[in-house]
Amino acid sequence: MNESVQRLVSGVVYVALLLIATSYSVISFYILFGIFMVIAIYEFCALVHINKILPIVIGGLSFYTAIQFNTNKTNDILILIATLFVSTKCLLLLFNSKREKLDSVSKYVYLIGYVILPFIIISKIPFAYNIYKPKIIISIFILIWTNDTFAYIVGKSIGKHKLLEKISPKKTVEGFIGGMVFSVIAGILISKFYFQPKPHYLYTSLFIWSISAVIISIFSTLGDLIESKFKRIAGVKDSGTIMPGHGGVLDRLDSIIFVAPFVYFFYQILYYVS
Repeated sequence: MNESVQRLVSGVVYVALLLIATSYSVISFYILFGIFMVIAIYEFCALVHINKILPIVIGGLSFYTAIQFNTNKTNDILILIATLFVSTKCLLLLFNSKREKLDSVSKYVYLIGYVILPFIIISKIPFAYNIYKPKIIISIFILIWTNDTFAYIVGKSIGKHKLLEKISPKKTVEGFIGGMVFSVIAGILISKFYFQPKPHYLYTSLFIWSISAVIISIFSTLGDLIESKFKRIAGVKDSGTIMPGHGGVLDRLDSIIFVAPFVYFFYQILYYVS
């Protein structure tokens, strides 16, 4: 089986597994993303060369506690603030061309705030008014996939200006803009046909999903670049080998784990405003 066929089969299995598990029930959603988180922790520990066992145990217990005992709003906000703090640290690392090593403390800070806490936030995103709504998380993945697909197509077709050549030579400014435009279009279609809001809520839904698409387009691209930075520091091509043709779980979920806190932050603003 050649690499293209492997990549296609692996991608189809991944998308099917994600859509089925997320749609079937909240339990299957938790199980899938709990497994994803454990593998992501393993891969990240391998990237930064730290012990894997204790982080996996701590991450697993943290995720289980978060889903088993619903934290109150104050704790959710504290988790969000901590994650956004580490996300900012990740962005500083990305744009620091001289930083090619991670100190011991930073490795664990990134592990907690870049991997573990985002998965906890992902587990909270599909809930609106304490009701599990899988369409929310599925729509976010659709927007990420739309952005990735059209950023690649537009970039390959007309891309001339490199976005961040030292980290990801194939990404272009034109591709980034193209991905965002098509993501917004997808967001509009999602709001109108997938959620099918009542007429008096249509414009609100259009606004929410259009802004979500912009946020997702920006931060999914940054998330991909940040993971590329970690791999560059580690001197590896992929974070793992669990998905033939795609690499590891981190390679597939780098966008959503970086997007999650920013989308969740946007939803919190909407919650308090409304």
